[in-house]
Amino acid sequence: MSSEKTTYYSDTKFVKTNLPGFSGNAMQFENCIFSTIDFSEINLNHCAFVDCEFEYCNLSMLKFNGSILNNVTFKDSKLTGVDFSRTNETFFSVNFYNCLLDYAVFFKRKNKKGIFKGCSLIGADFTEADLSEAIFEGSNLDVAVFMQTNLSGADFRQAVNFVIDPEQNLVKKARFELWGLPGLLAKYGLKIDK
Repeated sequence: MSSEKTTYYSDTKFVKTNLPGFSGNAMQFENCIFSTIDFSEINLNHCAFVDCEFEYCNLSMLKFNGSILNNVTFKDSKLTGVDFSRTNETFFSVNFYNCLLDYAVFFKRKNKKGIFKGCSLIGADFTEADLSEAIFEGSNLDVAVFMQTNLSGADFRQAVNFVIDPEQNLVKKARFELWGLPGLLAKYGLKIDK
């Protein structure tokens, strides 16, 4: 039995500061906003974030090992290389708006109806993830990995640079624009004239 005391915050906005008494582990946040904070040197292991929002934050290479991210929104933030596959998989629901998510890992994460609007997802790994009905509007998916990924009903309209193999992923009822067709046929080496 751990003797570590859990610190709890509710309905609090943290701006340009380190959290008071911040240990980085076993903290709980509910309905909190984090604005313009640099988390790049901090681990948020075994923490709980419920109904929280991060805006203009640097979370690159942040560790969320065992943490709960339930209904968490990230806006205009940098999350390069964050491994979301190490978060608590039971309570995982995240949305991203205008974020830098290059090389982020979503391996086996269920994020149904997740939003990735206007994001850079270069080299992101979505292997075996459930992204059914997710929205990728305006996102750059250059060299992103989709393998055994559930993309049923996902919306790729206005997304760019994706390559998705329909034989290796579930794409039933997914939405694409006509100019995105080469990203679905890349493995066949076809030349499609516009």
